[in-house]
Amino acid sequence: MNAFAALCPVKGRPREFDVDVALAAALRIFWQHGYEGASMAALTEAMGITKPSLYAAFGNKEALFNKALDLYEREKLAYMRTALDAPTSRGVAETLLRGALALQSGCDPKGCMAMNSVTCGPEAESIRTEVLKRRASSADAVIERFARARDEGDLPEGIEPVGLARHLFAILQGLALQAQAGATPEELRGLVETSLQLWPGK
Repeated sequence: MNAFAALCPVKGRPREFDVDVALAAALRIFWQHGYEGASMAALTEAMGITKPSLYAAFGNKEALFNKALDLYEREKLAYMRTALDAPTSRGVAETLLRGALALQSGCDPKGCMAMNSVTCGPEAESIRTEVLKRRASSADAVIERFARARDEGDLPEGIEPVGLARHLFAILQGLALQAQAGATPEELRGLVETSLQLWPGK
């Protein structure tokens, strides 16, 4: 064997695609069609890669979805993390509502990736479980923040943190559904402004 070849073995063939770009393309397909509606053919076509390359880079479809969901939460839902730092319950609600409004007004596809994927059949129960677990974690964080607001006197007596958080998430989900159904940014903005006018906190 050639001495140079022995010292410098041939490495595996490098990937011929940008992993981050491919993942962003997969996110768009999952967001538009949901987990079950996103076929492998649609995914590989959008990502510009073959099925073996997808498996090699990301694992199976479920692993790819979870990576896309991570990206969705990190980039598209970053406002949900910053909302909890608002000084009042109304500030929390305003950050969440305006963040959702900006997302639905400025992005295509419309709607919510998680909501589009939660209605899975039995064969994709693990996806439904993961989506619901993440949603519950977000809700728990908001409930805890509203409980602190109640203890600080920021919310009127009789307003329960759990009910208020569920009310807020119902509005956020409704906003995503209306955007998906074709509501204009102006119509969505009206929903946000009305919700803030009715907010019980300071």
